[in-house]
Amino acid sequence: MFQQFSSFLQRYYHHFVYGFVALILSVSISLLNVQPSFGVSWLDLIIRGVQVVQISNISKTQEVELGTSINQELIKSGQAKIYRNQSINDYINQIGQRLAKTSQRSDIPYTFQIVDDNGINAFATMGGYVYLNKGLIAAADNEAELASVIGHEIGHIAARHGIEHMRDSAVAQGLLSAAGLDRSDAVQIGVELAVSRPNGRSDELEADRFGLNNMIKANYAPAGILGFMQKLLQAGGSTPSFLSTHPATSERIKILQGQINPQTANVGDGLDNRAYKKNTSSL
Repeated sequence: MFQQFSSFLQRYYHHFVYGFVALILSVSISLLNVQPSFGVSWLDLIIRGVQVVQISNISKTQEVELGTSINQELIKSGQAKIYRNQSINDYINQIGQRLAKTSQRSDIPYTFQIVDDNGINAFATMGGYVYLNKGLIAAADNEAELASVIGHEIGHIAARHGIEHMRDSAVAQGLLSAAGLDRSDAVQIGVELAVSRPNGRSDELEADRFGLNNMIKANYAPAGILGFMQKLLQAGGSTPSFLSTHPATSERIKILQGQINPQTANVGDGLDNRAYKKNTSSL
């Protein structure tokens, strides 16, 4: 009898765990989103809770496949017009892959693309896709400055911020079903997130920290991250959208300054302005 009970527990243990986690999440959702005019059954809340767990824990393969679909839709819809100059793309990919190897998530493939836009901007989507505007590449004085932006965007991917935002958006829009989140809905949410870039204070600070650590591991001079932010702020005009999220850029600079040893800030590669201008002359 005991052996049968033990076998039963081993066989269905994970079902009990998922059910318990789903129940906790469901209670949290119900407490934070009380809407008396809409009756939502406990069964529906439990089902939604299970789906939240599933989204948050998608496999690496699923994440990359979803990121690929989001990338295709961004290009197809014209929201990301890719710049096809082979020379500059090769150079950007070289920098990106160098940082990808030392990132906190080096176990997924990364794709680095240039957007044909003169605005100073950059963004990333799940599955290893990073986008850099032509205007941002031109605004950087050296490779270390550009590497700081690429490292920051890789940081968002490493921290799975895109997946977290997709989960939250799917719950808020009521798009989760017993079968899971429909693939077309997931792609659409991913595109919307790429355009709106809803990263908040904690996300930005985490991506800054990940990016700085990654720069140092890849042997780029950490001064690059401070130099690029400070230069953009001092230039005047409107703040680039990738810097205009909370917290304020001045606060981010202050925090980064506390994380960088002044004695080693200029130690590392990427500070040769002349070499950078030569490598990006085809823009």
